[in-house]
Amino acid sequence: MHYIIQSIFVLVGAVSLLASIFNWEWFFNAQNSQFIVRSLGLNSARIFYAVIGLAMIGAGIYFYTKLNEV
Repeated sequence: MHYIIQSIFVLVGAVSLLASIFNWEWFFNAQNSQFIVRSLGLNSARIFYAVIGLAMIGAGIYFYTKLNEV
């Protein structure tokens, strides 16, 4: 079961990171991201989502390695 959760973390993190790199309009126009875009501006929101994406990918990989040590 934990493999599914780790995979979701990596997948969502990758989408967030790719959206920030390629400036996907559909991602930044979505209702859920509009608060961040309005609060920070588009360029800062892209940096924010890149950092969040990297953190989620890192968390997924970290927990994958920690759970496989045992």
